[in-house]
Amino acid sequence: MTAIVFGESQKGICKKSAFEVVSFAHQMGVQDIIALVTEDTTNGDVLGQYGASKVYKIKGLDSGAFDSKVWAKAIADFSSSHNGNIVIFSHSSFGKSLAGRVAVRLGAGIVSGVNALPEGDLFSKSVFSGKATIKYQIKSATKVISVMGNTMKPIAIGQSVAVETIDLGAAQSSTKVLEIKRVEGTVPLPEAEIVVSAGRGLKDPSNWGIIEDLAKALGATTACSRPVADAGWRPHHEHVGQTGIAIRPNLYFAIGISGAIQHLAGVNNSKTIVVINKDPEAPFFKAGDYGVCGDLFEIVPKLTEAVKKFKETHS
Repeated sequence: MTAIVFGESQKGICKKSAFEVVSFAHQMGVQDIIALVTEDTTNGDVLGQYGASKVYKIKGLDSGAFDSKVWAKAIADFSSSHNGNIVIFSHSSFGKSLAGRVAVRLGAGIVSGVNALPEGDLFSKSVFSGKATIKYQIKSATKVISVMGNTMKPIAIGQSVAVETIDLGAAQSSTKVLEIKRVEGTVPLPEAEIVVSAGRGLKDPSNWGIIEDLAKALGATTACSRPVADAGWRPHHEHVGQTGIAIRPNLYFAIGISGAIQHLAGVNNSKTIVVINKDPEAPFFKAGDYGVCGDLFEIVPKLTEAVKKFKETHS
């Protein structure tokens, strides 16, 4: 079997998701894993450490100028010419816009949002806002999947490989990127392993400092509920939930968030959920793995200090 894996990058550096999808293919048992990266990627060779047998830069594709039509054509053409049996993307905004186009070009069946290694030829994903899991069988000769972030920890098993540049005659993009605005200095929410999130229980945006202090102590990314973002307390890129970003970190703190179904839909795939709320009837307690019922303004600062002391004694 040959797997064609697209490794996303940002500013020329492979993202964490790139290592995850290569490692996913390796843990599937695929022996021939070909990783594709953009022409400006500088560390594509590292993908070999996670199972890629070959890495190609696609001439003409720039991580700072995304065009799904152009990129999908290049990836599909490469897969066809290299007899790819399965094409794997990250389930990111890039991956979601590419996977469907590539599947159509290849006449392939597709499963988006895969959240576990396949069982034989069955691919699983969450449905009904994470309340159930469904398994799909792709019967086409070529398969296309996108893999949810944090589905598994990337495992280094080999050595770096040489990177070749391949010219697929990428078409000229019909769009022109004038400006890219990115959040700097923090792990993107879809890739974050620890997330500290808060809601209206903070009472006022001036109180957000205690959330940032805890996040800094844990090495976490901050998030918020929709009412907080709508009120302008926090930027909308931090909004997690059904109408925001869906995440699945290893550890999710829900602080001062009641746990409405719309919010739970975006976070209930988290591996461990810790709820801090003074309302014993808050719905989030039913979804959480651990819960602390009490005043967050007393609990969160104490938790932050406890984390700092733990790190000092275990560093």
